[in-house]
Amino acid sequence: MANTTGVRYAEAERETSETHVRVVLDLDGGTRRDVATGIGFLDHMLQLLAFHGQFDLGVSAEGDLYIDDHHTVEDIGIVLGQALRQAIAASEQIQRYGSNNTPMDEALVMCAIDISGRAGCYFDVAFTRDRLGDLSTETIREFFRALTHHAAITVHIRKLAGDNDHHVCEACFKALGRALHEATRKIERRGPASTKGMID
Repeated sequence: MANTTGVRYAEAERETSETHVRVVLDLDGGTRRDVATGIGFLDHMLQLLAFHGQFDLGVSAEGDLYIDDHHTVEDIGIVLGQALRQAIAASEQIQRYGSNNTPMDEALVMCAIDISGRAGCYFDVAFTRDRLGDLSTETIREFFRALTHHAAITVHIRKLAGDNDHHVCEACFKALGRALHEATRKIERRGPASTKGMID
């Protein structure tokens, strides 16, 4: 549950017969990244997300990895999205939009987000490998879909260049982190960040 208004901190948890996931998030942190999902490559990606997003992130997950990584990856996306939505709800006026082009060697990924209250994930990234370490590449899209749906944000992620899947995936997570940092910055604004008078 989010703390008092103005403190952009949230905790979220999900326990099912398949997984148990807990996330702690502080949008105004930036120094702590405690991630243990049981999937080493995903740990690395989430650490990059938090580092480039300049927020504190704690993730612990136990899942049915003896089957595969799908349930665990998707549920981490769900819980992270819930925590993000709570933390944003506790915020004052924010920029709302964020976008960037993020390079990683030969790879280049565009990410644009709108903290709109409406969920949308437009992920235009094709991978050539089935796995990156112990992470199935097909679950990467599912992670972003789950996160955006439960955070109620619109996210576009598109590969512009790159033939090394490791580099492309890194660029995706770094780009989202950078876009989140930009979009969640506090600003002075008269009234809501929408001509409708509300974000929804």
